[in-house]
Amino acid sequence: MKQTPVAKVYEALTAIASNRVELNEDNAIVTSSDNSKKYQVKWRDNKYTSNDNATYWQGYPGYPVITVLMLQGKIEYSKKVLDYLKDINWHELNEQYKRNYDEAILSVLAKFDAEASEYIKECVEYIYKQLLNLDIEIVKKL
Repeated sequence: MKQTPVAKVYEALTAIASNRVELNEDNAIVTSSDNSKKYQVKWRDNKYTSNDNATYWQGYPGYPVITVLMLQGKIEYSKKVLDYLKDINWHELNEQYKRNYDEAILSVLAKFDAEASEYIKECVEYIYKQLLNLDIEIVKKL
């Protein structure tokens, strides 16, 4: 499995914080940060698929899959961090920074004081490490 860019964790947290997820028994619908697209995530056992570009074409867990993993309790996260990442239009930021995800993240973190910014980064790193160690398989179809 390819390694997910850490930016996808920020996007997943924003999806949860902004209530853009409809979680069902074996699938979920995750709405994009600009509300223009709806991604479907499906799973069976440890196999996950989604129609977002990262998951489908790049073969790594995109933010819709990460969102589902967190809501399923397979990845622990701090509910407090959600307060900082609500209603961020990552699509717009990624366009603005020409897909330089690190620059987009820095622009968001710059809005907070040093303590809050560090807290957010620590929470994201904790989630990211769990994601890397998770025993899941990304597939194109179930």
